Amino acid sequence: QVQLVESGGGLVQAGGSLRLSCAASGRTFSNTAMGWFRQAPGKEREFVATTWGGGSTFYANSVKGRFTVSREYAKNTVALQMNSLKPEDTAVYYCAAAVGGGSVYNSRLYDYWGQGTQVTVSS
Repeated sequence: QVQLVESGGGLVQAGGSLRLSCAASGRTFSNTAMGWFRQAPGKEREFVATTWGGGSTFYANSVKGRFTVSREYAKNTVALQMNSLKPEDTAVYYCAAAVGGGSVYNSRLYDYWGQGTQVTVSS
C-alpha cells in the first residue's frame, strides 16, 4: 500500500520559515512528479511546487523566490523549504506523487496524496 506522510507544519510569524517533509512508502517515485499543493479555508486546492525526475522544478508564481522544493530520490522523499512566509500562505499543505506524465500544475496528474499538514502564518 502506497503512503505519503507529511511532517513539519506549524505556526509561524510572518517573515518566518518552515520546512515540510514528505516520505513515500510502498512505491518508488523516480521519474515522475512529486510535490506540494495547498488548500486554504473556503478555497480550492492549488498547486504550490513540484519536482520531476531529472531535477526539474516548477513553482506557482505566488511562491516563486520564497519556496524551494527538493527531492532525495534515494530516500523517496520530497521537501518544501518555505521562507518569508506571509499570512496568505496559511493553508493545509498536501504532498502528492504521480505515476504517469502530464501537466504538473494539474492536481489530476497526481495519483497519491498525503493526509495534509497545517501551516499557519500569523501577521
